[in-house]
Amino acid sequence: EHSTITSWTKAGEIDALRNMLVQYPTGIVACVSDSFDVFKACSDMWGTELKELVLGREGVLVVRPDSGDPATTALQCLEILGEKIGMETNSKGYKMLDPHVRMIWGDGIDYESLQEILATITGAGWSSDNMAFGSGGGLLQKLNRDTQKCAFKCAMAVVDGEEREVFKDPITDPGKKSKKGRLSIHPQEGGSGWVTKMGPDADEASSAIQPVYENGVLLSDCTWAEVTGRAAIASPSPYVVPDAPGAAEA
Repeated sequence: EHSTITSWTKAGEIDALRNMLVQYPTGIVACVSDSFDVFKACSDMWGTELKELVLGREGVLVVRPDSGDPATTALQCLEILGEKIGMETNSKGYKMLDPHVRMIWGDGIDYESLQEILATITGAGWSSDNMAFGSGGGLLQKLNRDTQKCAFKCAMAVVDGEEREVFKDPITDPGKKSKKGRLSIHPQEGGSGWVTKMGPDADEASSAIQPVYENGVLLSDCTWAEVTGRAAIASPSPYVVPDAPGAAEA
């Protein structure tokens, strides 16, 4: 989802956010807002330059932070949006954002983190009605794409015939900074690992990763045996359940 914003470049982030409001003038529209600096996005963009567009919509803008400590970042974003766009107090005495704005949190959500977020924001006087939640890998057994930091990202786009580097660099989590521009993968000297070359340093001709599928055309048709052979993956030995102690005497 980030590439729908980052493909506009860091300098063009405000235009990307404005485009979301213009393209979807009614109904609910959620927009990832942490591509670079979520606090600046909440304060200077949604809360200042785009405020009138937000308040003029017939619907709800759902701001989506997606990095950093969930509880503290969510609370800080609520405070900024409340100050900049407006808030009111509900019948139970909790603060509510202006009806045109809500927030969603989906990064790192599981049973424990969801409770922590709600405890933090309600403890600061904010209603849980301001928030929505989503979850992917967090609902599983913690063996997911983040175990080895594996994710597919858009790294380069061609806009009006010009190549444009596409990347995110969240201020709340430097570990989520993505690679940008043309990319190539090469073995390190000594064979101890792999290195990624980016932008002008990339050498796609000698890259270990070559295109397989491009623009609807299958360029290389490999068997599963060839894939596992290149990856040097051996079939695991069958697991034999040991006899229980004393089974032989029974």
